[in-house]
Amino acid sequence: MGTGALMSLGVRAMAASYAQLQTTSNNISNVNTPGYSRQQAELESAGGQYTGAGFFGKGVNVATVSRAHDDFLTREAALSRSLAASDSARSDQLMQLEKVFGVGESGLGYAAGQFFNSFADVATKPQDSSARQVVLSRAGELASRFSTSAQQIDDLQSGVTQDLRASVSAVNDLTQQIASLNQRISDVRGLGQPPNDLLDQRELAINNLSEYVQVTTIGAEDGTLSVFMGGGQAIVLGAQTTPLVAMADPYDLTRVAIGVTGPGGNRQLPTSLLSAGSISGLVRFQNGDLTDARNLLGQMALSIGQQVNEQQGLGLDLLGQTGAAMFRFGTTSGLPVVAARAWTANAGTGSVSLTLQAPATLAAAQVSGVQASDYELTADGLGGFQLTRLSGGAPDPLFTPVAVVNGDVVDGFKISVTGTPAANDRFLLQPAGSAARDIRRDMSNPKLIAAASPLSATVSTLNNGTGAVAALTAESTASASNPNLPAALKFQVTATPGQYTYTWTDGAGTSTPATWVPGQPIDYPGTTATNGFQVTITGVPVAADASVTPAVVSDSFTFGRNNYTLADNTNVNAMLSLRDSPMVGSIWSGGSLQPGSSLTDAYANILADVGVRVQSAKAAAVQSGTVAKQAEQNRSAKSGVNLDEEAARLIQYQQTYQAAAKMLQVAQSIFDELLRVAG
Repeated sequence: MGTGALMSLGVRAMAASYAQLQTTSNNISNVNTPGYSRQQAELESAGGQYTGAGFFGKGVNVATVSRAHDDFLTREAALSRSLAASDSARSDQLMQLEKVFGVGESGLGYAAGQFFNSFADVATKPQDSSARQVVLSRAGELASRFSTSAQQIDDLQSGVTQDLRASVSAVNDLTQQIASLNQRISDVRGLGQPPNDLLDQRELAINNLSEYVQVTTIGAEDGTLSVFMGGGQAIVLGAQTTPLVAMADPYDLTRVAIGVTGPGGNRQLPTSLLSAGSISGLVRFQNGDLTDARNLLGQMALSIGQQVNEQQGLGLDLLGQTGAAMFRFGTTSGLPVVAARAWTANAGTGSVSLTLQAPATLAAAQVSGVQASDYELTADGLGGFQLTRLSGGAPDPLFTPVAVVNGDVVDGFKISVTGTPAANDRFLLQPAGSAARDIRRDMSNPKLIAAASPLSATVSTLNNGTGAVAALTAESTASASNPNLPAALKFQVTATPGQYTYTWTDGAGTSTPATWVPGQPIDYPGTTATNGFQVTITGVPVAADASVTPAVVSDSFTFGRNNYTLADNTNVNAMLSLRDSPMVGSIWSGGSLQPGSSLTDAYANILADVGVRVQSAKAAAVQSGTVAKQAEQNRSAKSGVNLDEEAARLIQYQQTYQAAAKMLQVAQSIFDELLRVAG
């Protein structure tokens, strides 16, 4: 065996050591390169050569340059990154939403309380112009705060829209990058060696894509990766991409829906495919949190505006006229009318509008008040519809869909349909959504505040009981023109101890006795639908009892036309009492009324609802962020570059290189000696 074998061994050893030095140096150079995976020169024995004395090794070969990579850890890091991005995006937006609902003197609750409290001074001095002006100033301030809060919510929607459009653009750039890398990887696949740098770049692009949408990948034999969003929609197939598009919501043009482009145009994706990623968090905030906040705010604005306007209409102002509306919604006074949003794919000619109903009308018909919800109305093509309450853009599982027709009244609004809707045509109903944005003060003359009631109550000086008139509510100012007034209310004992009946005695005679329930309003039936009234008696009046000697005479309460309206404060006291009445969100269920919340409680409930969402979103963001950080650390421990390890390897490979060089030096020395001997 000549010196050539020894020379070959040295050359192979030097080449292998040099390859190891090169990969280690490359690792050190890219220690801070995003997405770089640690590389290693893989060596293998060159085999042996048979001789009579046995097999002698032929040295070492460089088999390949591998990258440190673990598919499982990479998928876990990408998934946890998607979840963290979703939670973080929603949490950031919710913290902005929380600022809309201020506390203390800057909050809506304080402004509403100040508005109703201002009626107290008018009740003390009904003719005081300055006290009346304060009421109007407070009304304007309250309407302004509602409008400002609604505008802040609209601004948040605009910000979400911009973020979603920017995110969709970033997704399309990344999918195009992945498709291009797929093509390049496929092109070099036939060379027999993995293109490590290209694989790293593709993995980095997929990881970055995971921040926007949750993705899954499936490899192909040619080395390409197909990328699917949420496990369903393909966005990269080999070198081809399916671009996402930020399209207008088919119901609400102010909102963004996520879709894909295709041969037939844009197609909206179901929200179930947006399971994680920042786009998912933004869509969830837009469709759920932001919509709920807008509806809660609008419900409160509607309750205040409608109740105050209704009470105004039951009283008389300083000019002796029926009270005018103090608030309006939109450009016209009266009951607000809201146009429903038609689905862009509707085939029929139908259109739908909602007319908000007066609270008294709803109470008489046992219909719930306006709820803080959106609804979807679906036509059956035969004149009927199915009404579904929505929650977060999807059907509310706590609400059973109901069948309705044109003219039905439900949850505080009347449904009006024009044209001819086709089967499966759909409409989005938002009875409360725009109320806070549209509310305005509709009164500028303080004399128009209806402080007086058209009726007066007189308590007989001969009464011996503790009964007192707690409330007197006219059905309208026409109550004073009832031809049967004045009317006397008297009480009678019954055979049941502690139980009383009452009768009305007026120009038409004495009514049939009816059972009195203490604290409950007593109806006085008018001659028309609008000239009756209700009275509430508190305390314990003395009731007539003919069974004793001498007979007990009933206490008497007389009601008639109010002839002193300029000094009367009955109606303004009723407006003051609205401050604590459960006016927001009352619901009729099973024939019984479930009262809503007072204004103070309603605003506190909004603060609590938003606050709970903020805290839970923060907790979720912290938790998912921690998980994502740990998953990335696990991936980096496998794929990342450790400078201490690389420095140790550098010394090791330097020594092997020097040893190989020494081997060549020895071979050269032997060769020279052989030449000298042969010469």
